[in-house]
Amino acid sequence: MKFGSIVVQLRKEQGISQTDLAKQLGIHKNVLGRYERNEVLPSIEIARKIADILDVSLDYLTGKVDVEMDKITRKRILEVSKFDDDDKFHIFSVIDAFIAKRKIQSIM
Repeated sequence: MKFGSIVVQLRKEQGISQTDLAKQLGIHKNVLGRYERNEVLPSIEIARKIADILDVSLDYLTGKVDVEMDKITRKRILEVSKFDDDDKFHIFSVIDAFIAKRKIQSIM
């Protein structure tokens, strides 16, 4: 999915009008319309503001990842990334065990 389509989908899911989003961004509604129609791409600064307002990562907004991660999960992952390698290894080992368990359960 392209940037504009993702913005439209998220904006509508959250009940935000095009006019309201444009106001929050400090841009004209017509400019936002051009973004949503994929006619032009916004600056990094505007794209980041859109991501913040719609509460998604910039990676999700740009289509780099296809899973929308909630704010709490993003915050936790960022905290874990600051841990030393040994602690990260232990945390990821536990996560890997849960993932493997879920995969086995989904097969049965």
